[in-house]
Amino acid sequence: MLTFLRKRALTSLLPLLLVLLGVFVLARLTGNPASLYLPESATPAQRAAFTERNGFDDPIWRQLLDYLGGVLQFDFGTSLRTGEAASTMALRAFPATLQLAAATMIIAIVLAVVIGSWAAYRPNSIADRISSFLSMTAASVPDFWIAIMGIYLFAVVLGVLPTSGTNAGALSWILPVATLAIRPVGVLTQVVRGAMVSALSAPYVRLARSTGAGDVRVVTHQALRNAAAPALTVAGDLTVGLVNGAVVVETIFGWPGIGKLMIDSIVGRDFAVLQAAVLLTAISIFVLNVLIDLGYALLDARVREKAKA
Repeated sequence: MLTFLRKRALTSLLPLLLVLLGVFVLARLTGNPASLYLPESATPAQRAAFTERNGFDDPIWRQLLDYLGGVLQFDFGTSLRTGEAASTMALRAFPATLQLAAATMIIAIVLAVVIGSWAAYRPNSIADRISSFLSMTAASVPDFWIAIMGIYLFAVVLGVLPTSGTNAGALSWILPVATLAIRPVGVLTQVVRGAMVSALSAPYVRLARSTGAGDVRVVTHQALRNAAAPALTVAGDLTVGLVNGAVVVETIFGWPGIGKLMIDSIVGRDFAVLQAAVLLTAISIFVLNVLIDLGYALLDARVREKAKA
């Protein structure tokens, strides 16, 4: 496993570097922050002083080298908006995104396993067709549309849930989690259903039934365990997608996570915070992918043998 982890770390260095370069260049295409942080009445001398003080007057290659040198020393710069260390702001916002993603995936996995297993137990039945239709619909609906409709129905019309923020306690979690969970439930239900149909028709399941094992034991102890590997891989990919793609949902619901921080940094041309947030997200995605691979290896002996080779 150590060899496997070492290989994954080495192969991830280039993508991380490309992410750093891409964000660094694209952020500076938005313009000089002086136009946002100085009043319209600011003189050319004041604008020049602001630009020089923050290093924006240096050639782009010099700015890039200074930034990479800072990253190697774990110095990601200072926020133009707050004067706070960019790394501190990113690390403070990131747990909110992880909590939201974790809550979403726990609910999505439980629902998908129950619905998918139920549909697979009676393939081509009315229940199977209904669950397949609903799951494919759920997998196709955009998150932003669900978020807007959820706010309109439950916050504006019914007035039972808050529109944004986290001040309402547990109620604040309902709309963001439900919005993010709908698509994973739809995708995972299809994966679990397909894997369970194959598992339930396998010889070892027929053997277990011939020995008198009950339906519940056959489904939970025999079929579900062998169907878990592909579901785990997809669940992991969806979790990575939630961490990486919660930007829109966090912005709509005012969720104080890394996605909202990125949007605020882009709007405010706060380059240091944006770069720190993107780098932290990229590293977390790498770690999640490694954990997914390790989990898959624990469930599939063939993967473990391949990793040893």
